Amino acid sequence: MFTELKREAYEANVALPRHGLINLTFGNASVLDRRRGVFAIKPSGVAYAVLRPADMVLVDLDGKIVGGKLRPSSDTPTHRRLYLGLAKIGGIVHTHSTQATAFAQAGRAIPIFGTTHADYFNGDVPVTRKLTAKEIGGGAYEWETGNVIVERCQQRDPADFPGVLVNRHAPFTWGPTVAAAVEVAVAVECIAQLALASIQLAPKLTRIEPALLARHFKRKHGPGATYGQADRS
Repeated sequence: MFTELKREAYEANVALPRHGLINLTFGNASVLDRRRGVFAIKPSGVAYAVLRPADMVLVDLDGKIVGGKLRPSSDTPTHRRLYLGLAKIGGIVHTHSTQATAFAQAGRAIPIFGTTHADYFNGDVPVTRKLTAKEIGGGAYEWETGNVIVERCQQRDPADFPGVLVNRHAPFTWGPTVAAAVEVAVAVECIAQLALASIQLAPKLTRIEPALLARHFKRKHGPGATYGQADRS
């Protein structure tokens, strides 16, 4: 049951250390079958080197475990909140990749300086507000983490801003598929590295010109996108 969903989740999770986005067991990926209201997610604390597709845990959108013998990731409530709050997404990735996490810990958005960034985000990579003491200690910390992400995404198209930095924490990314969410996670770390280097070289650097941002973002996103190949199936 849900064999393909588990396989997709497994492939996404093991891709994270392969891309250099994971240290130890930090981070996780999940994939949603929205029609059936079930997502597959990495089990808590299991090393990536020994992870198997069968280890993936199945959770429904009410938070009930419906498959798997292991405990799901501690971030499962955050994933569930995002699936409920961002209606068009089908996959989520959470990492503690070094440079992006540095911006998150500093509580700073990643400013959009160039076209590499503009290929993925229609503006800065946003950062959430800090969680309050009540949100942290009230017994639903991971759910509240999802709440501040959804709050930050209000009045924004998740396709235009496919990720966010959680203040004091680390990045979460998403997409229509979990493979897309992995790609954005790789891009966010690259964008963070470039932003830090750019600030060092030019401390007073201004953000990219709006016309150049629009040109690069729109060639890869939306109905007028021209990047890549037409469907050849």
